[in-house]
Amino acid sequence: MMYDELIKAITTLGSPKVLVVGDFMLDVYIYGDALRISPEAPVPVLKIKRTEYNSGGAGSVAVNLSDLGAVPYCIGVIGDDENGIILKEALVKAGADVSGLFVVMGRPTITKQRLIGLAQHRHQQQLFRMDREVTEPLNAQQYQDILSTYKTKLTDADIVCLEDYNKGFLNDFLSQEMIRLAKKAGKKILVDPPFTNDYSKYTGATLITPNRQEASTVVGFDIDDAVSAARAAEELVSKFKLEAVVITLDKEGAYLRAGQIRQMIPTRVRSVYDVTGAGDVVLATLAASLAGGCDYRTAVQLSNIAGGIEVGKFGAVSVTVEEILNETISQKHGKDGKVHMVNSLKNKLGWHRRQKQVIVFTNGCFDIIHTGHIEFLKFCKSQGDVLVVGLNSDSSVRQIKGSERPINNQYDRAAVLAAFETVDYVTFFDEPDPLRLIKEVEPDVLVKGQDWAQKGVVGREFVESNGGKVVLAPIVEGKSTTATIEKMKSVGNSELEYEGSR
Repeated sequence: MMYDELIKAITTLGSPKVLVVGDFMLDVYIYGDALRISPEAPVPVLKIKRTEYNSGGAGSVAVNLSDLGAVPYCIGVIGDDENGIILKEALVKAGADVSGLFVVMGRPTITKQRLIGLAQHRHQQQLFRMDREVTEPLNAQQYQDILSTYKTKLTDADIVCLEDYNKGFLNDFLSQEMIRLAKKAGKKILVDPPFTNDYSKYTGATLITPNRQEASTVVGFDIDDAVSAARAAEELVSKFKLEAVVITLDKEGAYLRAGQIRQMIPTRVRSVYDVTGAGDVVLATLAASLAGGCDYRTAVQLSNIAGGIEVGKFGAVSVTVEEILNETISQKHGKDGKVHMVNSLKNKLGWHRRQKQVIVFTNGCFDIIHTGHIEFLKFCKSQGDVLVVGLNSDSSVRQIKGSERPINNQYDRAAVLAAFETVDYVTFFDEPDPLRLIKEVEPDVLVKGQDWAQKGVVGREFVESNGGKVVLAPIVEGKSTTATIEKMKSVGNSELEYEGSR
């Protein structure tokens, strides 16, 4: 599909109502410095710094749906405990309807508690996970109460999601009844299955979204290419009377079998940081897309993008419409996707701030790139998470360097900067100094070269008054654009003299 169509699709999803049924969990992340080994046993000692609570399992699907603009209605069970209260509060904060969450006495809220070690306050690594759960089925009356609530909410829902982690809630009876009722109401019902060898309880569902390993286990053969993926999808559709199958295939993308469509839909290859929650994001994006009017191919393309963004994060973290939009634009325009006018840039930086990321700013002409620039940009990037480069426009360069500069126009210079991995965004300013732009960007860290120590750094007072800091970067001796230009002139003059003497 053309990128313009994807952009139109993700920005016109509306606010569909999605019924989310399944295993609601609380993800607890305990972060601490792991700087020494215990004298009692060969294990790291964790000095706890902070604790974070996130919605997991079906709760993760609900939060993702909310961030995509959908309205999630939750149906599941939690315990009569503190973790259940924390989970409900998190879901309500995300905009979910939690009136369908049943409190079951004597059954703890499913909780996954992870210990995360940090080295030098960074480089987070999961050390250990502790699960608290009861996976026994509910009693008959509880299932009837759940079905009664499901029937009521199904009337208003646009689509249904079953997020099954095999924790005893979605048993054969409940799954089949919910599928039957959804089909009777003319509503699509999507399933994200657990790792199991039998999908019988999902017979008749609209769509199922196993990953490569899960699907391989059910069909009994390895899925290692498009041919085997197609064979597996056909078998799943036939055996379980499904309308569609989406088999997610890691860096290869996903295989879609829906109606006459039998297609491998590729994804952008990227570094994988953590696969936790990837299935939740895919299910949520498919549901929001299909309920928002997208066809299967478009929905899978959007879910590919969303899943790719999620695996680049740590933990089960939701993906927003803005992120999918920015990623789609980036794929369309390549590195030029980093170049923005200040108003567009401010919107993007707003998202990074909500993720608690440190914004670094520097500025310059960057007319002819040399080693000094490369080392300088590396240093800037090391000071935080997101590096914004303020680039003197052509008129700005002429004001401070003279009519012969710049050598390269502002768009060429921006394209070169955007090609560097260390640079996240490039924007322009027309004034001789960047003070107005610094006030617009509001960086956490302002970086200039050490040679500005005596001149005085423009913007220092503003940044420090906002709680930020100014950092001076070391200078690579003997490297400057002016020196490079003078050398080029010198070489040119020598060649002219040589030609004249012949």
